[in-house]
Amino acid sequence: MQVTEQGAGATAAGRMAGGERREQIVRVAMRLFSERGFRGTTTKEIARAASVSEAIIFRHFATKEELYAAILDMKACAGNMSQLRETFAESVKRGDDRAVFESVALTMLQHHEEDAEFLRLLLYSALEGHELFKMFWERNVRELSDFLRNYVRERQKAGALREMEPRLVGRAFAGMILHQSLSNNLFDKSRSLLDISNERAAREFTKILLHGTSTKPPPEADAKKRNETATRKR
Repeated sequence: MQVTEQGAGATAAGRMAGGERREQIVRVAMRLFSERGFRGTTTKEIARAASVSEAIIFRHFATKEELYAAILDMKACAGNMSQLRETFAESVKRGDDRAVFESVALTMLQHHEEDAEFLRLLLYSALEGHELFKMFWERNVRELSDFLRNYVRERQKAGALREMEPRLVGRAFAGMILHQSLSNNLFDKSRSLLDISNERAAREFTKILLHGTSTKPPPEADAKKRNETATRKR
């Protein structure tokens, strides 16, 4: 019976269009990699789970590197930074620091929440020193880091942010976001330590960053100072 079911699955897979079959293989591979890691997953297991032969897998992906690249492409990781830039292009032009950093934080938090499977996959690839993480690093992490560094540097030149290492500012900000995502989606799914919305987290992380880097007091601090002054005059 098992052979019959696999045969039926292979027949169904055989009726798939080339693009559909390729997508199916990528989805199955990504799921297995995220559950077992790269070293713990073989192409034979991927073929079995996808109800195809190994030959079909290698027909679509001549090398494992091609399969890893397809996983990144399926997740639209290569285009994330470009899409992200579009969401706050006007904020960058205005020099609206709050809007820029809040947009970055919220986009990252939502993306991680919607695709925790890929987040697990990245952790596996990083721990195993896998090619997938190197590809992701160059396509995404480095590009985001460069954007934050350049933005902070320009705002420092404009006198809006304090002088400090721009890339360290970006790393501190990204670190807050990543820790929140790992806690919510992998380590503390019940959110027993902290249960807040992505929107609120993005706002609070932005406040933390700007309170520590801005050359001007935050609006709420300025308002508090005015209230204290008014109270003393009474």
